[in-house]
Amino acid sequence: MTQPSPIAAQTWPHAALPPRPAPMCVSLAFVEHRVNVWLRFGQPVRETVLDRWRRVAIFEPNAVCCRVKWIGNDYGTALWQLMVLQAPLPFDGAQRIAGVVPGARILLRADGEQQVKAVLEVIDAIEALGIEPAAIAATYWHTVGNRLAARQPLPDYTSERHAAHLARGALR
Repeated sequence: MTQPSPIAAQTWPHAALPPRPAPMCVSLAFVEHRVNVWLRFGQPVRETVLDRWRRVAIFEPNAVCCRVKWIGNDYGTALWQLMVLQAPLPFDGAQRIAGVVPGARILLRADGEQQVKAVLEVIDAIEALGIEPAAIAATYWHTVGNRLAARQPLPDYTSERHAAHLARGALR
């Protein structure tokens, strides 16, 4: 049996440490009549202003936010997009998204004016219940996305559903 080299023995303890969770950075922008990328909900731990048109919102791992993107041109609206994003944990398999570093889990994606407005109405209804949209069950956002894709009515998020989500979290 061979002995491990002294160099390998010195570096091994460091290799066994889990990676540090990296914060999620979401780029936001506003150029009148051209680009508007903003957060609909979510509480960044910090915001960095890059210039008068751009800023970056920084979220802790596992935090949830909603980014809305509107792009226009000389002829009108060119793009409507809404994404509910969850900041990744280490080894979480985050998806690459333009303007989001290092990536995120996409809980919901809505494209087009009708879909985006429908999801914004759902968010308004959740806030009308006094519930923070970033605190609701991730599975609800998946369900809304699936219903959008199937062109089915969107499910309501109720206080009872939220209480069940909180009870499930307390059992973990």
